[in-house]
Amino acid sequence: MKKIQMVDLQSQYRRFKTEIDAAIHEVLDSSAYINGPAVKGFQAALEEYLGAKAVIPCANGTDALQIALMALDLAPGDEVIVPSFTYVATAEVAALLRLSIVMVDVDPQTFNLRAEDVEAAITPQTKAIVPVHLFGQSCDMQPIIELAEKHQLYIVEDNAQAIGADYSFPNGEQKKTGLLGHIGCTSFYPSKNLGAYGDGGAIFTNDEALADKIRMIANHGQNRRYYHDRVGVNSRLDGIQAALLHVKLKALDEFSAARQKAADYYDAAFAELEEVQTPYRAPYSSHVFHQYTLLVPADQRDALQAHLQAAEVPCMIYYPLPLHEQAAFEGFARKAKAELPNTEMLCQQVISLPMHSELETDQLAYVAEQVKAFFKK
Repeated sequence: MKKIQMVDLQSQYRRFKTEIDAAIHEVLDSSAYINGPAVKGFQAALEEYLGAKAVIPCANGTDALQIALMALDLAPGDEVIVPSFTYVATAEVAALLRLSIVMVDVDPQTFNLRAEDVEAAITPQTKAIVPVHLFGQSCDMQPIIELAEKHQLYIVEDNAQAIGADYSFPNGEQKKTGLLGHIGCTSFYPSKNLGAYGDGGAIFTNDEALADKIRMIANHGQNRRYYHDRVGVNSRLDGIQAALLHVKLKALDEFSAARQKAADYYDAAFAELEEVQTPYRAPYSSHVFHQYTLLVPADQRDALQAHLQAAEVPCMIYYPLPLHEQAAFEGFARKAKAELPNTEMLCQQVISLPMHSELETDQLAYVAEQVKAFFKK
């Protein structure tokens, strides 16, 4: 059995080595490293895949979120609602822009933002909602969209963990995550479902006016060279990363199917473990399993992690400390309610197992055996 990796980038590269090497060498031969044919080709392919009118590649997922909020022309002190159970970047960019961050609780089943928690947090100062499609599954967006329309709020989706997932509206219409609100943001960090071999990100929208502002902001605030109409940033996806992402984009649905197959194996293996809650799959969303995250009793979680590590099974805790308890946000953020019980419970009970497109049956079996062995003890 091969050594188990949390994310096996080597095996995936070997599978696509010929195509990736050729794509990279094409960029090297052309010497078009910035905004060249490789970037434009990937951008067009991602627009087609997502059904987006505009994709604007950028340097990383955090930049994508910051540029998206900058495009909304928010003022310091304007409130942005974010889940407290998420990666720091979601709130970090709002703090950098001197916005007021309002942290809310999440659904204990899906780990995602809920409309009822958002609604309770809305004030006259609220200007935007940032739903995070955590671990590969969409938030239930229809009621969030209705709230945003009612209160005239922007929606900026953090889609870094769910690219390729589909959301089903109550009327049967389906859309890709990231195109359900006003702006969607993603990351191409190497471990993501669509990962580069370095940093990268993208912003997508179906609003042409917002797309024009986003392009300008990402390019030093200019749409004509040396004429700067607003303060912007320098955030670009380089040609080599775009070229290999274009190759991998063609296999993204294949990657998702492989992750779903691995999740099915785990689900069946843990079905009779009373102490383990496997990932809930919402009926309104496909699940592309950026992470496969279990809920286990809080008093056993750390011991399970130690057991797995001793058995050479990698595992991770996403996230051990909620955003509302992070020292960095003192003075920038507030909790929407006195207590965020679901968030605090999740931080004590979650543990993520190896999940990627290259997992083999013997590896899955070994991981499952080790989890079951722990609870049998």
